[in-house]
Amino acid sequence: MKRVKHFLTNRDETGRFIVRSLKTGRTYFVEPIEKSRPPSWGDLDPATKKRTGSYGKKYRGAVSESESMITELNGFSNISCVAGSPFSEIEKRDEAYLKASRE
Repeated sequence: MKRVKHFLTNRDETGRFIVRSLKTGRTYFVEPIEKSRPPSWGDLDPATKKRTGSYGKKYRGAVSESESMITELNGFSNISCVAGSPFSEIEKRDEAYLKASRE
């Protein structure tokens, strides 16, 4: 349970979330990985073409690969990076799990 609480800390900043499948009861940990830095925030001054204004810290909603908590070292298995929606990957894994359990 401590792992779950730690995983969900700063959720707005990290984008991490947990999905519990209603089909299989399996729990999936999802962590968006950013490939590049998010754009800087502020107003564009038309005369100088520089960004001005201070709007505080904006949430990234993702982590860098080096900040990832989903590693074998942290006790995770069957790890994969998915391009696109993680929900399609969860659906695919659920179907495979159900098929294997029927055999």
